[in-house]
Amino acid sequence: MKTLIKMFLTFARIGGFTFGGGYAMLPMLQREVVEKYKWATNDELIDYYAIGQCTPGIIAVNVATFIGYKNKGIPGAIFATLGVVTPSMIIIGLIAALVSNFRDYEVVQWAFAGIRAAVVALILSAVLKIAKKSLVDIFTAVLFVAVTILSFVTDLSPVVFIVTAAVCGLIIKLSKEKKAKEDEK
Repeated sequence: MKTLIKMFLTFARIGGFTFGGGYAMLPMLQREVVEKYKWATNDELIDYYAIGQCTPGIIAVNVATFIGYKNKGIPGAIFATLGVVTPSMIIIGLIAALVSNFRDYEVVQWAFAGIRAAVVALILSAVLKIAKKSLVDIFTAVLFVAVTILSFVTDLSPVVFIVTAAVCGLIIKLSKEKKAKEDEK
């Protein structure tokens, strides 16, 4: 029960202090989940992000659910998920009640502009950390460039990119194994 409460509080802190959605949450997740509590490895976190991107729902909720389930089964999934969504529900409820009163204040507009700039920086930081671990050879680098370009010039769903990349990865792996077996002969 102690770990479940720790999991709830950790994900509540992450959910309450991360602005900008799932991608902006990655630096905090890496620090808390990977480095501090070791509930997942960096590679697992990247995999959870990839899966969370192509499954229905919010990435942050999906990732929290995966990590909770991995560590404590269904109770862990519930506590981690509730932890990550509870602060948002409270904050959104308060903002919804008050935003119409303050929306036109210049200071509020400037505050949101500052928050958006910080979120972009956090997302970029997360992307660079993931890139260091993920772009390990020419194949992954070419795949990265191709998906980046295609995501800008087409309206394809991220699911299409992820599934296609997975299939390409499997094909490359199988062809490398086949070549290695042929070289042994």
